[in-house]
This record gives sequence, C-alpha cells and structure tokens, in this order.
Amino acid sequence: MLTDPAAVFVPVVAAARAAAGRPAAGVEVSILLADDEAVRRLNRDYRGQDRPTNVLSFAYAEAGEARDPAAPAMLGDVVLAYETVAGEARDQLKSPRDHTIHLVVHGVLHLLGYDHLTDAEAGRMERLEREILAGFDIADPYEERIPRA
Repeated sequence: MLTDPAAVFVPVVAAARAAAGRPAAGVEVSILLADDEAVRRLNRDYRGQDRPTNVLSFAYAEAGEARDPAAPAMLGDVVLAYETVAGEARDQLKSPRDHTIHLVVHGVLHLLGYDHLTDAEAGRMERLEREILAGFDIADPYEERIPRA
C-alpha cells in the first residue's frame, strides 16, 4: 500500500492541521494499520458497533483541555482497518494509497474536532477533505467513479 508511510503521513497530517487553522509544529499523531478483527473490537468497545469500519479516531485530550505547552501536542490515534480500506479502494475504483490518505485526513479532522453528525457538519468536513486532498493531487473522494467498459 505504502512503502514509506512516514514520508506520506507527516505532510498529510501537517496539511490537515493547516487547513483546519491549527499549527502543525510540535504535534504527534499515531497512525495504526490494523486488521478488520482488531478494528471491529475497538468499534464495538468504544462505539457500540460490532463491525469493522474503515477508520477510527481516538483523541488524547478533549477540546480545550489544558496541556503542558512545552510538550509536543499528542493529538491522538488514527486506526485504519487494512482489509476494509483495501476492499473499499477496489470497490470504489480508487488507488489504495489515495484512499488511505483520504481516511488519514478524515481521521485527523475528527481529532481536531470535526464531525459529520449533521448535513452541515458533513458538508464542512467534506469540503475541507477535498481541499486537503487536492493539495496531494488526489481526486475528490466523494465523486462517484464509473467503471470503464
């Protein structure tokens, strides 16, 4: 999927933070690639949904919570379900790399407080995702792809 994840994810996380109006310096995000079973258990234990999902985000601190300003900001964990991500990429005619980057952006935006519980929130989050991904020459992930005959 990715031969050098750090070379890809460090600028992606920085771009997501910048697009959200947050400085990228001194920030740490943990990105975990797990199997569907591990993600299913996390999804069940933390969200009450007993099934795998493509990405989960776990913030280290609640918005506005005090932290040591001298320490790096520990933003949180982004957990990707490898089998689900690979299957979605195949089914949606996307490259696994581009789909993985999209889901990392999506997860980081959740860590920054964005959500998609309402149509307005979803629209705001999706616009930001499109903007960030365009900076990496990645097509609109919400645009439907039609297989060639």
